[in-house]
Amino acid sequence: MMYYKFITRVLKKWGIKMSNEKSLKVLIVDDDKNICDLLRLYLEKDGYSVILSHDGEEAVVKFNALKPDMVLLDIMLPGIDGWQVCREIRKKSNVPIIMITAKGETIDKVIGLELGADDYIVKPFDAKEVIARINAVTRRVGTGNSEPEIKEVHYDKLSVNMTRYELKVNGKTIDTPPKELELLFYLASNPNRVYTRDQLLDEVWGFEYYGDSRTIDVHIKRLREKLEGISDKWALKTVWGVGYKFEADEEE
Repeated sequence: MMYYKFITRVLKKWGIKMSNEKSLKVLIVDDDKNICDLLRLYLEKDGYSVILSHDGEEAVVKFNALKPDMVLLDIMLPGIDGWQVCREIRKKSNVPIIMITAKGETIDKVIGLELGADDYIVKPFDAKEVIARINAVTRRVGTGNSEPEIKEVHYDKLSVNMTRYELKVNGKTIDTPPKELELLFYLASNPNRVYTRDQLLDEVWGFEYYGDSRTIDVHIKRLREKLEGISDKWALKTVWGVGYKFEADEEE
């Protein structure tokens, strides 16, 4: 690891980047310094830039000042807890948030997802699994410098734009976490087709996802709260015993 850091520093001095250097900033928020150091070791080896914070209030300040591309967030923190940190971030940003916590009860996972977290990892964890999930999110969001492919769907009073990660209802932009938006976009891009929960996990979360299918139910519930009563020409439908579909009139 020391050799890797030495080579990286030398190449940076010469203005050359390592081939796997992603130049993405990850804010790690955890009061356990050993966990922070472990995650930083793996993330820096994988090419990420790391910001550390050990309490909730400091985390919000660093998020606002340093604009990280992703947040790894513990729940039990001094100052304000991880739930409140997540709320504060979601007021102003859709940056991906992965909860990493010892609170592994189903209700805790549901609360985290309801607040806008994109994933939930229970301690103790395998650092390689954390890296795999982070890499999966960065691939889905896209970080390259090339001109992005425009990905957009339109229905009556509804617009989903994945280039800008933007949901518009009746022409008004609705704050929506990235994973909710990706799920809605996938279903709306394939109208009237029924998908099982496992299929949606594979297509939207990717094969690296290790959670259970309740995640889909939580995200569908949150989307319905945003879209309820908007139009009678389309709807998110439950197909009992199977899964979900985006039902739309044929002319749509």
